[in-house]
Amino acid sequence: MAKDRKLPDEKPVHPNHIGIKDGLSYMIGDAGNMFVLTYVSSYLKVFLTDVLKLRAKPTVANLFLFTRLWDAVNDPLWGAIVAKRKPGRNGKYRRYLLTVSIPLAISELLCFFGIDKLTQSQGVFLAFAYATYIAFGMLYTGMNVPFGSLASVITDDPDGRTLLSTFRAIGSGVGGAAPLLLAPMIVYTKVDDGAGGTYDVANGRGMFLFALIMAVFSVTAYLVCYATTKERVPSEPNPQVNLKKTYGSMIKSRPFVVLAVTGILISGQLQFSSLNQYLYKNYFCDTRLSILGTVAQYLPVAIMIFFVPKLSKKYGKKELSQVGAFFSAAAAIATYVIKPGRDQAWLFMILLFVIGFGYSFVSITNWAVVADVIDYQQYKTHERSESAIYAVYTFCRKLGQTAADYGGLTLLGMVGYTEEMAKIGYKPGISEGILKVCTLIPAIVYTLIFILYKFFFPLTKERLEPIYAYVREANSAAEKTDEVEAVEEPAQEIAQEAESIISETPAQTEDAGEETE
Repeated sequence: MAKDRKLPDEKPVHPNHIGIKDGLSYMIGDAGNMFVLTYVSSYLKVFLTDVLKLRAKPTVANLFLFTRLWDAVNDPLWGAIVAKRKPGRNGKYRRYLLTVSIPLAISELLCFFGIDKLTQSQGVFLAFAYATYIAFGMLYTGMNVPFGSLASVITDDPDGRTLLSTFRAIGSGVGGAAPLLLAPMIVYTKVDDGAGGTYDVANGRGMFLFALIMAVFSVTAYLVCYATTKERVPSEPNPQVNLKKTYGSMIKSRPFVVLAVTGILISGQLQFSSLNQYLYKNYFCDTRLSILGTVAQYLPVAIMIFFVPKLSKKYGKKELSQVGAFFSAAAAIATYVIKPGRDQAWLFMILLFVIGFGYSFVSITNWAVVADVIDYQQYKTHERSESAIYAVYTFCRKLGQTAADYGGLTLLGMVGYTEEMAKIGYKPGISEGILKVCTLIPAIVYTLIFILYKFFFPLTKERLEPIYAYVREANSAAEKTDEVEAVEEPAQEIAQEAESIISETPAQTEDAGEETE
């Protein structure tokens, strides 16, 4: 009897409680996302400007801008497709891990295909770049929207959501760090500068080889995630989605609007940091620094993984994010003011580490914040619309990437970077301009993120409690409805069969009577 007693302060186990295994599965899936996304995001610009010799401004900058305009249609379209599809034998969202993984990997590989070996036409280069990058963007959305929505049906336990967000941050870190750490050893070739020194030049063959490696890693990760995840929260068997109402409610939702804007800023800054490749190459003149820069960016996340979930549970996700953004903003501003010299790469790395420390709070809790906003929308509208919300959020993140790519390449052009810089290491004036660009923008962006979380995002720890209670009750009701339908369907079939037998009986009796006569 004593064993069966529940202590007064003992918290009951959530019916959709998850453990480390689920977190690891989701972590591996996001590593698959980041293997291809980070490599394309970080090195496609270098491939286009330094291998195919397309001009950074306006040619490549316009490419990133115009391909993102298509995403204004593509992302909500994917959201509608995913939302309206009925759950299948493999669930509502898991199946995309199986069906989209290989096409996505092929599209990533084609982005780095050596078209210059077949023709020297700049027009063909540009057309091929547009086609392959648009295909990659469409397929990545086709994977990322259901993958992000998957977290909301793996569990509706708030602690479980934080666990998934934490492990997703680990997966993002591993998948993002892999190409940044390994690629410089394969994609660059050292060339004699004729004066006893060397400089690094992008190698098209090496870039394609590394794209192949990332494609294989990505497909493997997706298939492992597919095989080891489970959808516990029931999806509507016959989803009736009013997209006009859904998207209209998002515009009126303050939590979603703030989430969308911070998504633009967070994703934009992550994308903008890829310009550090030019900084290492043309200011510090050592591309190996990209490895140290990656460590400085991701090591704080790896360390804080062990602390943020508990801190989040105690203080709240909004509260932690605003504190972390403050640290990042302060360090980024210091970097811009100090402007480390060419012989002070070590100082630049220390400041990057402090920025990464602050950002780790935002990064680790980010996807749990997205799930909270999805719950808030269900609480306000009484409708589940995770895939539609996630699709719009994905589009907002792409807007951030677009602003970073277009704005960053435009700024590089303004400070004097041309395709000739692929052959030159340090050049006075231009190299200092690259440093200014790479330090000013992060200072602005991290400051804006802090302001948004501190003063505008309303979902505090206290305000989320009734929302969690409502969602849990709604999901429990949905589960009971599914169970009743599962029992009623066979019963209805039996009733229909019985009715058909009864309706056939008079005829059979008459036939029997005729035979007797």
